[in-house]
Amino acid sequence: MMADKPLAVVTGVTGYVGGRLVPELLEAGFAVRAVARHPDRLSGRPWVDDVERVEADASELDQIRDALHGADVAYYLIHSLGTGPTFEARDRRTALTFSQAAREAGVGRIVYLGGLSPDDEDLSPHLASRKEVGEILLASGVPTTVLQAAVILGSGSASFEMMRYLTERLPAMTTPRWVDNRVQPIAIRDVLRYLVGSARMPADVSRTFDVGGPDVLTYRDMMQRYAQVAGLPRRRIVSVPVLTPRLSSHWVGLVTPVPSGIARPLVESLQHEVVCKEDDIREYVPDPEDGLVHFETAVSLALQRIHEGEVSTRWSSAAVPGAPSDPLPSDPDWAGGSLYVDERRTFVDAPPAALWEVIRGIGGEGGWYSWSLAWQVRGVLDRLSGGPGLRRGRRDAVDLRVDDAVDFWRVEAVDPGHRLLLRAEMRLPGLAWLELRVDDTSDPGRTHFVQRALFSPQGLTGQAYWFSVKPFHGIVFGGMQRNIREAAETLATDA
Repeated sequence: MMADKPLAVVTGVTGYVGGRLVPELLEAGFAVRAVARHPDRLSGRPWVDDVERVEADASELDQIRDALHGADVAYYLIHSLGTGPTFEARDRRTALTFSQAAREAGVGRIVYLGGLSPDDEDLSPHLASRKEVGEILLASGVPTTVLQAAVILGSGSASFEMMRYLTERLPAMTTPRWVDNRVQPIAIRDVLRYLVGSARMPADVSRTFDVGGPDVLTYRDMMQRYAQVAGLPRRRIVSVPVLTPRLSSHWVGLVTPVPSGIARPLVESLQHEVVCKEDDIREYVPDPEDGLVHFETAVSLALQRIHEGEVSTRWSSAAVPGAPSDPLPSDPDWAGGSLYVDERRTFVDAPPAALWEVIRGIGGEGGWYSWSLAWQVRGVLDRLSGGPGLRRGRRDAVDLRVDDAVDFWRVEAVDPGHRLLLRAEMRLPGLAWLELRVDDTSDPGRTHFVQRALFSPQGLTGQAYWFSVKPFHGIVFGGMQRNIREAAETLATDA
């Protein structure tokens, strides 16, 4: 790091906002230290060689204090959205630990992105927790900026994806009453500008700021305006009083890629009118010359990025809590107990590049080269049990990097041209991985294709699960290997 540059430490760097904030800070002249529990998952990010990567868990005092050492500004972009009923206690504990660490490390300023909320209502658990975290950080003894935002508009954000798919897939819909509550959405580029600008606030400023875009709309208005920008007919929207947040979140989970576990806190937040009560942030971070981004412009920019395949981060960038991550079954000292392996090998009459071209496009709209009905049923069952299902798709149709979500898998490792390792984030009584490997042969026109499914069961339920699905492996995994081989050979023949 260059000694003359202020140091910004960013937590939550594998998430939607954190992954976009880093390049903005670099552009603004900061040295950046990216903090993650698994820094290797930042591999493949275009900015990874320009930052210092540090391994630390924000809930571990010694680790996060060391990571914050020397920081002029520390960004707290951590929350437990969709992690289950204990998320409030987890958020509280982590915020208290981070506050103590920042104070002891001599951090110059904390910047936190929370949720916009009314003052005189009983808040949803999600908004109440975000508000509490902000209060904890403000009480840390370190100058703190708490930015409170409502719906964030940007390609890949959970709020935007929820609105997008509801509008695109339902020309007519019955909705909860909250569609008529007022919302002040904000474009992701304005959020990032406020985050970067907050780093240089005077030391005597320590407070919350409401941040929002120039438009105040109802959710109904937002869907209608989205339809207009996207070139869709006007939607027929009828609100009814009987849809509870729980029912609404399951409804959202069935219609959109956002699973019910994440949709529910978003839906609960929309029960409140979330409109800025002040715009004091402009005193410290002035509006750009062309003003804040209007709703239609934000939607148009997001759709342009989606259509051009330039979505740098998505709501699914953050890993599903409880999913397998470390250690890996390939580690020499792996001590995860029993490990079942379904290994299949075959020769492909195609060069390695053709086989890799097929492998790297797996999942999403490209599918899984196997019994599609079985994959679809598995995806539906996973959604019904609260998992991500198949609807997360991919960030990019061709490019793969470590920590990308691919339907209900996540990229654990990728060696371009040679190896792809996916870890399962579907609901399972155990830990699972899928490895696809391209091995050279002495014949340049022929390739050795190795496919391995690995499963570490948890208890008797895990054992029973493996043996109950094992009879179908020939259809699912055997079909996958055969179809990938055929696709690679066809690609090589057509080239």
